[in-house]
Amino acid sequence: MSMNDLRAASVANRIAPIESHLVAPFCLVLLAASCALASFALACATPFAAFAVIAAAMLPLPSALIVVGAAWIVNQAIGFGWLHYPIDPSTIAWGFVIGLAALAATLASAIVLRVLSRTATPIVLAAAFFGAYGTYELALFAATPVLGGSGSFTAAIVGRLGLLNAVWLIGLVGVCEIIRYLNPRRSGRVVS
Repeated sequence: MSMNDLRAASVANRIAPIESHLVAPFCLVLLAASCALASFALACATPFAAFAVIAAAMLPLPSALIVVGAAWIVNQAIGFGWLHYPIDPSTIAWGFVIGLAALAATLASAIVLRVLSRTATPIVLAAAFFGAYGTYELALFAATPVLGGSGSFTAAIVGRLGLLNAVWLIGLVGVCEIIRYLNPRRSGRVVS
């Protein structure tokens, strides 16, 4: 398997609730809608690590990066368009850092999913989540010497955001399972 398909096919088959030719648009809609909901509800706490795991688990790496990038664009459009984030160099720079961190988290998820592809789904998703969240937070923290904000990286804040991301991941997997159950072709319940 090449770097261009850095996802575990077995994990994708276990998590994707619909036929393979519809997985990319499904993932895009799922994450864009989730991002919109999270952006309005949580503003700066959009769960990009959770999104990274879902995209990396369902899609080949290039597609996963595009879908997570699209979710980031939704987040930024809502932030600057509806939530009136200040349009200043620091805020714009942080927006780009968040986007790069989300892409790095997607790559980290894809690597973990690939390495642990034969592992049970809950365990591999948990490992991918820890890889994604750790990568995401480290990428954000790496920008603090230039952009400031290191005070936001307390154990309490990072832990609370990690829990928030974990809850979103569980919810997104739950949505996929509900859709799988309702989809007779994917669940094995062919309706005659």
